[in-house]
Amino acid sequence: MFIKIKDLELRNLEFDESFAPGVIELGEDLEQKVPLQSKGRAELIREHRGGKNIVEDIRLVAKLATEITTHCARCLEPVENKVSEAFDLIYRPLGVDAAGDESSINAAETEIGYYEGDGLLLEDVLKEQVLLALPVKQVCKPNCKGLCPQCGTNLNTGKCDCVAPLDEPRWAALKDIREKLER
Repeated sequence: MFIKIKDLELRNLEFDESFAPGVIELGEDLEQKVPLQSKGRAELIREHRGGKNIVEDIRLVAKLATEITTHCARCLEPVENKVSEAFDLIYRPLGVDAAGDESSINAAETEIGYYEGDGLLLEDVLKEQVLLALPVKQVCKPNCKGLCPQCGTNLNTGKCDCVAPLDEPRWAALKDIREKLER
């Protein structure tokens, strides 16, 4: 769904959209299990910056809900995630805040996104919000043992018959320190 500035100049846009799995590309490691539900409104905010300089921002207030399957970062088993987020975002035209030199921003300015052209694609916003809602490193359980680095056996389901690796001589000094501390 494309949110056009021209449409927002006439009235706020209310939406209640459902996106089937696969419509929004989330990446190769994520799988959407149920339709992504989104409901909210888009409105135009005119920011007067002096004189005839007016910036047309898009404010998006909405909520979303879906279920995403990803893989455990340790053992690669599937992990289910229920994602339910509410958000209030501002999107500004790309380049309107560009300055020639570096400048610092405050906390409120970190919440501003940018759009290019005549508007904003709702699917892009929803994708961004789903990805931000998921943990960076997902684990199936806090005490996940992961995979054996030699044979690849899932150590949560059983032990492997691999021989313990030989000590690396470069770590010998640290091993000596650890042994002294443990005494």
